[in-house]
Amino acid sequence: MVLIADGEQWTDMREKVFKVLAASGQPLSAYDVAERMSGVMGRRIAPNSVYRILDLFVARNLALRVESRNAFLANIHPGCIHDCMFLICRDCGRTQHMDDDKTARTVRQAATKNGFVPSRPIIEVLGLCGDCSVQGG
Repeated sequence: MVLIADGEQWTDMREKVFKVLAASGQPLSAYDVAERMSGVMGRRIAPNSVYRILDLFVARNLALRVESRNAFLANIHPGCIHDCMFLICRDCGRTQHMDDDKTARTVRQAATKNGFVPSRPIIEVLGLCGDCSVQGG
């Protein structure tokens, strides 16, 4: 487990947050996670607590942040380090994570050529998923 290897504890609360995130299949905000956990646990869970856990997960590559949605996805490949790209459907909200090292490298090189030192390219493409485009979205 990544957190334990980094000297962090895998607490009950962190496990619950991760399970909610992993079960959704779609990006969730900290408020969405807190609401789902509150329903399951029978007590109110503060979004601030969830934000701290999600930030830790992103830092340890256990979760991915979809910047334009201020939402998070469980990372199904936590051992892989890539610049993430997301394809986001404007109709249904489906978000597909995509790794394309060639495109990410091109973005980093373009930034560097312009005297910029990139730390983490954010590439999010808004459009229609296959299902919505077939439906005439």
